[in-house]
Amino acid sequence: MTTGAQTPSHPARPRRSRLRTFLPLGIAAWLVLEIWLLTLVAGASNGLVVFLVLLAGFVLGSIVIKRAGRRAFRRLSEALQQQQSGVMPAAARPNSEGNGLMMLGGLLLMIPGLVSDVVGLLLLLPPVQKAVSRSAERTFERKLREADAGTLGGAFQQARMHRPDGKVVQGEVIRDEPGEDAPREPRPPLTH
Repeated sequence: MTTGAQTPSHPARPRRSRLRTFLPLGIAAWLVLEIWLLTLVAGASNGLVVFLVLLAGFVLGSIVIKRAGRRAFRRLSEALQQQQSGVMPAAARPNSEGNGLMMLGGLLLMIPGLVSDVVGLLLLLPPVQKAVSRSAERTFERKLREADAGTLGGAFQQARMHRPDGKVVQGEVIRDEPGEDAPREPRPPLTH
């Protein structure tokens, strides 16, 4: 059953989001900056120094990621043991936030480049972790408030029907739910 809306003959192209427009440009600018800084350091010293800096960043990043992963696994196993023993898990500890940011900092340290190393080192500092997590939390809450009212299931009410010729027909799924006292018929098997 469809809503009766005609399929437009020339569907309008959806607007491209700012993120999809500027993200590739930002990545390209970041790569150019990283290469330029590495050539500056290599020109001021030599290639061995650049290699040692990149190697030190990789080793430090792998140590940070390993440490953060072990800490996260230890906290998970403690919470599971508390739950199995019937004790409610304790509320989040004051220093428990930032495990994901530590892993991100370690990953940025492992990526070759000086800018990514500086950002990775900054993410290892607890005040920076708290500021970033608070900012991310505020942004997430604001986006939730701005979202349209409705249930998550309402977001999935749009359906696409694929015709044999490959065209996609958009429509809405409308279910006729039988009443409480009406007998339900068995559903047919799902086929492709």
